[in-house]
Amino acid sequence: MNFVHYNLGFLQQGRIVRIDIDRQANVLLLDALNFNHYRNRQRYRYHGGHARSSPIDLRVPASANWHVAIDTGGRTGQIRSAVSILE
Repeated sequence: MNFVHYNLGFLQQGRIVRIDIDRQANVLLLDALNFNHYRNRQRYRYHGGHARSSPIDLRVPASANWHVAIDTGGRTGQIRSAVSILE
């Protein structure tokens, strides 16, 4: 599985994660456990989903270690992306 990964580290509940992408993609905000499940193609829970435009702002639902995974959903090509943490 090809995907772009950002390890955000520990984030407090309520912070905003802003993701910029250059084309349509699946944008997933996952805690550490669910990121491991995603990477191992197991059942996982996430915040976000298919994004058609940029930027995507996702609110951190709980204080924990967080990851962003971005994939093309089976479509070909590469995705240019950037992630930032807002107040």
